[in-house]
Formats: sequence, C-alpha cells, structure tokens
Amino acid sequence: MFSTSLAAALQRRNIHYAWVIAAVTFLTMLATAGAVGAPGVLIGPLEKEFGWENSQISTALAVRLVLFGLMGPFAAAFMNRFGLQRVALTALTIICTGMLTSLFMTQIWQLIMLWGVVIGFGTGLTAMVLGATVATRWFSARRGLVMGMLSASTATGQLVFLPMLASVTEHYGWRTALSIVAAMMIAVIVALILFMRDRPSDMGLPAYGDKEITPPPQSTGGLGTMMLTPLTTLRDLSKSWTFWVLFGTFFVCGASTNGLVQMHFVSLCGDFGLAATAAAGMLAMMGIFDFIGTIGSGWLSDRYDSRWLLFMYYGLRGLSLIFLPYTNFSFYGLSIFAVFYGLDWVATVPPTVKLTTQHFGRERTNLVFGWVFTGHQLGAACAAYGAGFTRTTYDTYLPAFFASGLLCIFAAAIVLTIGRMRRVPAQQPRTETAAAAA
Repeated sequence: MFSTSLAAALQRRNIHYAWVIAAVTFLTMLATAGAVGAPGVLIGPLEKEFGWENSQISTALAVRLVLFGLMGPFAAAFMNRFGLQRVALTALTIICTGMLTSLFMTQIWQLIMLWGVVIGFGTGLTAMVLGATVATRWFSARRGLVMGMLSASTATGQLVFLPMLASVTEHYGWRTALSIVAAMMIAVIVALILFMRDRPSDMGLPAYGDKEITPPPQSTGGLGTMMLTPLTTLRDLSKSWTFWVLFGTFFVCGASTNGLVQMHFVSLCGDFGLAATAAAGMLAMMGIFDFIGTIGSGWLSDRYDSRWLLFMYYGLRGLSLIFLPYTNFSFYGLSIFAVFYGLDWVATVPPTVKLTTQHFGRERTNLVFGWVFTGHQLGAACAAYGAGFTRTTYDTYLPAFFASGLLCIFAAAIVLTIGRMRRVPAQQPRTETAAAAA
C-alpha cells in the first residue's frame, strides 16, 4: 500500500517509480559491498588474536568468493520465481546472521563455515545479478547509466565503510566493526520491505522508457524445473564463443579486483610500513574515482561499442597493477595508482551487461550474466587464495599482483574477438513447461 501511494504521488510529478527501485537496490548492493569488503581490514587482527596464518584466512575468503559467484545463476532463477524483494530480504538476513554469529568464533573451521559458506551463500543471492535484473526489468531507456550507478555501489561501499571499519577495528576491535555492518543491513531490510517491488507491471506501470505495460512471463514449471533452468541455460551457452569470452574476461576482472586488491591491499601496504587506516584511505580514494568511472562507463556504454570500452578498461587496469610495485608505497605513488586503478574498478560491469543483453536477450540477461559473474568470482577466489599463498610461502604479495596485471592485458586483447569470430547463436530460452517436458 505504501509503495503504491508513493508511486502515484511520484507519477503526478512525472517521476517514474523505477528510480525508487534503483535507489533501494543501490542501498542493498551497498550493504552487500560492506559485507564483502570488511574482511580486507580484518585479516591482520584475526592473525594477531587467533594466530591463524594468512593462507588459512584466505581459504575462508576464497570459499566465500566461490559461493558468491556460483550462486549467481541460481539467484537469477530465484528472482524470476520468487521476486526481487523476497530474495533480497532472504540474502540480507543470511548475511546478518552469519556476521553476528561470527562474533563468537574461536576456531578456523568456524571462520570457514561462517565467513566462507554462510556469508558466501547470502552475498551470492544478490551480488551484481540483482543490479542486472533491476536494470533490465525496470529500465528500457538509460539502462547503461542505471547499471553504472548500481555497480558503483561497490565503490561507495569502500568509500563509506572501509576507512571507518579500519578505524573502528584499530580502536575498538573487529567485533565492533562487524556489528556496525550488521546494523546497517537491518536498516536496509526495512527499506526493502517498504519500497522494493518485483516488476513495473506489479505497480501498473510500464518500464522506464516504454509506453506499454509488459506482463510478466508465464511460469508453469515447479521448483525442480526452476533449479534446472540455470543448468539448461549453461548447456545452451556453452555453444557460444561470446559467452566464453565474457566469462573469461570477467574471471580476470575478479582476479584483479575484489579477490586481490580488496582482500589483500591493506595487508600488502602493511608489509611496506603503511598503517591499516592509511591503506584503507587509499581504497577509499579508489572508491571515489571508481564511482566516477563506473557511472561514466554506464553513460558511455549507452553510446559506444562496449568491446572497445572493455579493451580500454582492462588495459588500464593491467598497466596500473604492473605499476603498483614501482610506487615505493609512498603517498604520491599510491595516489597515482589509486586514481588510474580506481577509475575502472567495476567500470567493466555496464558494458559487459550490455553485451550480454545484446547477444542473449532482455529476459535472459540475468541468468546469462549470473553465469558470467560466476567467472568473476572464480577468478576472485583464485586471487584471494593465491595472494595469501604467495604471502605465506614467499613472504611477499608482489608475484600475485604482477600476474594479475598480465592477465588484464590478455583480457583486453581477447575481448575484441567478440563479433569478429563466428558466434554460434545461443538457443532461445525454453519455456518452463518445455523444460519440464524435456
């Protein structure tokens, strides 16, 4: 009732309710970003309190990142079946429960179960798939710009939370920092209950930019069919070169962002004598420039060839990572790195989503992007564990950063093969009835 009244009031002022949905989605992804990024400033305190090795903590983070990605396609199926609001509420409840329970952990297996399995499952129910679903369902026009804004919530999460969490952890301990993240999630849960709705047609509205109301697709299959839909989609996608390029380049994206820099940058700077709060401040600077770069990327993806945008983004990121060890970890050098690296932290998302929509269709975008995002998180998991392994084994993070930079250069080159090689058309999405009959 509240959302219906608000939609009517906004419509009288010529404001589409889709912007309210985008704002609530931004807050939800912001909260998830806080949960995903928090361990980046907690590795040191956990090592100090429990005596756990970096590689052991990194194992828990790698498990979480794998589940974060593998849940993507199934999260899309859940959203199609149960709606955005129910899935988002379930996700934040799981994350909040995992964080509050972890306040009492004392063993490494508890860290793996709570930060790895429970929080990985919860964050995987939303992730970038939520943003892609909202952008494609609620927006026909300005879709790239909206996807850029929603993707930028990750950067905003760093900007708002990491320096604060680093400071709170330093002065009051890591348990207080996690409690703050949990409280933030409870506030977002209230906003989801009040404002989030599944589709424009639920409000008697067309999508933003459309004139006609689009009814939701018919769903006649059962729960088993819904669970099989992501797998049958993957079977169809396996024939498409475009899909594998998007999957592979997004693997590199994950291996060069949240799996590497978000998880290990603070510890890397600590190896060179930089305090955790100062290192988190550099991450916040990256967040500022990524907010600008990602929204700009969304604007550009509405106007220019997404292949060339991705070529520039991956190339710039690769050169930035290769440059990082030569900054001497001075304020001036790290500031240069933060600007150039930050500009495309998640700027790759809007053009990747656009290419997904162009090649696989609007209604199928969230399922296909879910599998592409799985590649992202597999890459992140490899980098999270690999960087921890090199730090434990060789007493340095630098080989992992060099390798990630070279992977980005490779991704910049291969993304241009989309549209130049013969693509095997992805099969049209089968109806759930047909899938059940099969």
